Amino acid sequence: MARTDAELIRPDWPAPARVQAGATTRPGGVSTGPYGSLNLGDHVNDDPAAVRRNRELLRTGLALPGEPAWLQQVHGTAAVDAAFAGDRVTADAAWTSRLGVVCAVLTADCLPVLFCNRAGTHVAAAHAGWRGLSAGVLESTVAWLSADGAPPASLLAWLGPAIGPASYEVGDDVRDAFLRTDPAAAVAFQAKRPGHWLLDLYAAARLRLQRAGVTAVFGGDFCTLAEPGRFFSHRRDGLTGRQATLIWLEKVPL
Repeated sequence: MARTDAELIRPDWPAPARVQAGATTRPGGVSTGPYGSLNLGDHVNDDPAAVRRNRELLRTGLALPGEPAWLQQVHGTAAVDAAFAGDRVTADAAWTSRLGVVCAVLTADCLPVLFCNRAGTHVAAAHAGWRGLSAGVLESTVAWLSADGAPPASLLAWLGPAIGPASYEVGDDVRDAFLRTDPAAAVAFQAKRPGHWLLDLYAAARLRLQRAGVTAVFGGDFCTLAEPGRFFSHRRDGLTGRQATLIWLEKVPL
């Protein structure tokens, strides 16, 4: 990043060298107030000029090969080819097999999941809040990658910064949404009090990925709510910014 107080989290996975990826954190930008400081979300009522500057800092600081394919995320399951996504296409995941195309998702407690294949020819980023996760956004992303020549067994997945299992209290409605289609998801819920549960998004994602055929899963040891100086958290703060999780293929030969 362009400023010394910024931090980029690099995935701890054995991805090919041409796969570049990272998750931004809160410090290092120009936004102020509840959006301080590297807010990359342009839909949270932050000053548009500050968001544009933050995105410029992101591009120059990471030497991105192009503008990320910013999605209009709706907690759904749609995945799009980032090379043809255009500006703010409605989707919750983006994938590509093209060099220099940057896939990105924005989060502030929801789970960002990155994918690449071992050959270094395909990458993807998915936004998995509880709604999208229970509805199948990860399976949708894996299916698109597989259809384009990157089968599930070839994939690596990295679970980026999300609200942790000790912090994410949900109601019966959320648990029911998972169990309606997957009774085994009960392992991701811990009883808190009558009608309330602690949801482990990471455990739920690992289960979903395993059933989709993705067994090489990394990351999943963050809690956005517990670190206010490092991460934005909607559950903690309400009005807040968004961090980005990005992945792309370098424009270099294998």
